[in-house]
Amino acid sequence: MDASMGLGMVLILIGVPLACFGALPKVRGGHGDHVGTNYEAPDTTPLGRWHAATLLVLTLGLIIDVMKPATLGFVLPGMAAEYGIARSQVALLPLVALTGTTVGSFLWGWLADIYGRRVSILLSTILFVSTAICGAMPAFVWNLVMCFLMGISAGGMLPVIYTLLAEVMPPRHRSWVLVLVGGMGLVGGYLAASGAAYVLEPVYGWRALWLQGFPSGLLLLALARFIPETPRFLAERGRVTELAQMQQRFGLAPKLRPLEAPADTPTSSQHHRLTAALVMTAVCWSFVNFGLLLWLPSDLQTRGYSAEVASGIFAKSSLLAFPTVLLAALFYARRSSKWTLVGTVGLTFAGLIGAMLPPSVLSWEPVLISVIAMLIVGTNGTIAVLMPYTAENYPLGTRGRATGLVAGSSKFGGVAVQVAALAGFAPTLVGAALALMVPTAVSAGMIAWFGRETRGRSLRVLEAE
Repeated sequence: MDASMGLGMVLILIGVPLACFGALPKVRGGHGDHVGTNYEAPDTTPLGRWHAATLLVLTLGLIIDVMKPATLGFVLPGMAAEYGIARSQVALLPLVALTGTTVGSFLWGWLADIYGRRVSILLSTILFVSTAICGAMPAFVWNLVMCFLMGISAGGMLPVIYTLLAEVMPPRHRSWVLVLVGGMGLVGGYLAASGAAYVLEPVYGWRALWLQGFPSGLLLLALARFIPETPRFLAERGRVTELAQMQQRFGLAPKLRPLEAPADTPTSSQHHRLTAALVMTAVCWSFVNFGLLLWLPSDLQTRGYSAEVASGIFAKSSLLAFPTVLLAALFYARRSSKWTLVGTVGLTFAGLIGAMLPPSVLSWEPVLISVIAMLIVGTNGTIAVLMPYTAENYPLGTRGRATGLVAGSSKFGGVAVQVAALAGFAPTLVGAALALMVPTAVSAGMIAWFGRETRGRSLRVLEAE
């Protein structure tokens, strides 16, 4: 920690707040949830070049966003060896990072409702670029601090991007675009993380995996001109020039009068119940994804499988789950948004039941692969449609916060699992499945009962009160 390192960190502490302050627009007035959507593309609007550019940039943003936390597993061995610390101490890093992503989901969703979706994405990216310095930290404790800030920056991108896409895409294309962009971003992020580890780490070491966040974040900032702002937000802030530009580029048409509330509009209490259902679904997903699937390899080895065979079983199951995102997008857009979500949660529930089969049955490899595949397909499908469905169900003034709440809830299980791991608690496959089975079934039932169909419907209709 020499003088140049100290000076660099001081400059970052000064530069990041200044950059964030410069990116913030002036706030004039507040959101009016009682007003219908002022600008929306007609259902017949085709996807043009500006739609395509926005989709490509936001997908890139999700890939960069997901890649950072997905890199954790690749840096831990090298970090532990260089700093000479125990595995239990290294486990603090994913705990701190996941805690940061949980905080970030709430923070950026709130900022998106106040300052706009585009600004929230830019602020998240600025913080993301600055935290690339964790690749130069000379001590483990500094990595913990920077990893927490990195988690905050990474946690906010996902819910805000879903919120923005829901508001600028034509209703006819909104459903499949939301699911496909989110799914491709998640899959692409994990592929990018593993690919970077394969190419960079053997030559440059684990620090290169953190430092790559600097050029990738700058690339996203350079492409920021292709990230639009929500049209109604521009109208409420009096940014007329930008609004006219958006109308031309995205085929938006003014809707001057608020729509009368249809007969099936949910009441406030029904909306609270839907929120409870979505939060419970997110929490259950987080425990299955960060807990059950995380413990499965070690559980398989205790059943007598070698590490190589256990990894092979997971690889075969993952291949069966690979087209999950495409299927989820197809059913979500062509059949039903609500029942697609119920179906993916139900598939996860079926996988939990399969995990409780007698060991003599579960030891047969085709059965074991089928059970793991149901869990992987169910969890992949659930997270692919949960965020889009949430974004479509809330009015403009609370859409960012609601999506951030559900996104943050989807990280809760990861934090809890890391705390349990530090305490030395690792349940068996049967025990974990038994504990998660009832809340998973209840969450599916609540969505089936309190949820509503959003496929192809105008946001004006969905948010009218």
